[in-house]
Amino acid sequence: MKEFRDRVAVVTGAASGIGRGLAERFAAEGMKIVLADIEEDALRLAEAEFREKGADVLGVRTDVSKSEDLEKLAQQTLDAFGAVHIVCNNAGVAGAWGQAWANTLDDWNWIMGVNLWGVIHGVRTFLPIMLEQGEEGHVVNTASLAGLMPGRGIYGVTKQAVVALSESLYNDLKAMDAKIGVSVLCPGWVDTNIVDASRNRPAELARTVDAIPDAQREQMETMVRNFLKTGLQPSAVADQVFEAVRDNKLYIITHPEMDFIIRERFDNILARTNPTPRMLG
Repeated sequence: MKEFRDRVAVVTGAASGIGRGLAERFAAEGMKIVLADIEEDALRLAEAEFREKGADVLGVRTDVSKSEDLEKLAQQTLDAFGAVHIVCNNAGVAGAWGQAWANTLDDWNWIMGVNLWGVIHGVRTFLPIMLEQGEEGHVVNTASLAGLMPGRGIYGVTKQAVVALSESLYNDLKAMDAKIGVSVLCPGWVDTNIVDASRNRPAELARTVDAIPDAQREQMETMVRNFLKTGLQPSAVADQVFEAVRDNKLYIITHPEMDFIIRERFDNILARTNPTPRMLG
């Protein structure tokens, strides 16, 4: 995708973190911006700040785990701007710690609902619109470095699925010679508040049983917060995403110093050997 000015970008999870960085980067290119987020207050604040800086912006409260919310988001985007050219399926959560068999179904449904179904709903809702337009466009799906390495429980399951979905989309769109590119964002540590995502966990999926003791969970959360604080700034990630959209690159690996983990995994697969266990970091 080469033309950005006056085109339309939709970003989920846009009120903070990577999503906010993406929206700011696209706005800097003269794009019209649709901010989607589940946090109403943070969304309205972000919308006002974008508008103060001169951006043509629309904020839409969106729960990406609900397909009807994505349909409303698409309709409001079209009503406001008439088209959509970039969709960043970025909203994500973390926080269901412990082994897969010890997590509750509510844990699974919460993490899967946002991290995987949120991407699926975004793809199913927006791609037909973009194809019908017949213009250049791009889909960015946010996965994680966890999507390219073993482990990480429910979170890792969702992120590996997003990588697989993105690769499938790339193949399908390439086969039909579509004008729409696909990128999958696989960041390592980024300075965001994702570890506190449980603040938006739906009441009907509330944590009722801990897969790990409270003390261990608190220790894990503290460790992750410390790693996140040392991570890339969202603006640096957004720069890499913009370059990938412009150059039509599928894989966005934000931390090249972690390439050895990816290489190690695929070397193990090709050698038919067992995975190398790795802790966080």
